[in-house]
Amino acid sequence: MGDVLTGFHTVWEFDTDSVLIRFERGIRTPKLLQVLGERRVPYEALAAVEQAPGKHGTVVLRAVPRPGADPLIEAADGRLKEGSDPYRLVLPAEREPLAAYYADEIRSALGPAAGEPAERHLVAAPAPPLSFKAYDGKASFDGSAVHFRWFWTGASSTKWKAGDQRFPVAALAGVRWCSPDSPEGGHLRLLPRGDTDRPAAEPDQDLASVVFGRGYGLVHESLPFAAAVLAAVRAATAAPPVSSARPDPGGIADRIRHLGALHEAGLLTDDEFSSKKAELLAEL
Repeated sequence: MGDVLTGFHTVWEFDTDSVLIRFERGIRTPKLLQVLGERRVPYEALAAVEQAPGKHGTVVLRAVPRPGADPLIEAADGRLKEGSDPYRLVLPAEREPLAAYYADEIRSALGPAAGEPAERHLVAAPAPPLSFKAYDGKASFDGSAVHFRWFWTGASSTKWKAGDQRFPVAALAGVRWCSPDSPEGGHLRLLPRGDTDRPAAEPDQDLASVVFGRGYGLVHESLPFAAAVLAAVRAATAAPPVSSARPDPGGIADRIRHLGALHEAGLLTDDEFSSKKAELLAEL
């Protein structure tokens, strides 16, 4: 497309295969969006685009990511406030015809699998190293492991006595992020493998959790952190790609000649030779 659509706090730059979403820095821009800076979203990562009237004389465009396509949205799990939604663009109401035009352009660029969950993350997560300060400790992620270093001023006696914690990515099954507005209170919980059926302890007592909330802990940095960890966990647990390379015909011919030699030497029966030869020919 090669065009630019500028809204309040957010700019969409359209390319042939993706849209670059840039978030402006400013006192009115939500802090989460400032931390994200920008995100490139392939059209294949989108399920739809919606247009609706906004508040105070505005029109809203919202791109809808496919389930499983964006680790940030997967980690948020529906807990993001509307104003912090990185897929939302707010425009003045007089630009509604322009918004409708671009909505149609995006719809025409959606892939054939737009209505299906994504099999892998299609939008890049924030890159490690990452860290943020919660109420009871500092969380750090270097790409291979998550570290929790407890603060004596905020950590529970359970956490302080247990000492700092390290969780290799390979030992994790996932991540759970909760906003301070949720009934559970703000926290980031790592989900170790094999412990998914165990009742979860309260976040302030759980050695795999850090706690944050209004007035303490950088909530806007915790979600990108959770997304990066989740992306690393998914990559570590993904099945290795199946090789599509065809076997070397010369190698198979050599193996058949070797079988023939064994057959002539009486080490293979006629049936064994025929069976093994058929298996090798089937690989071609």
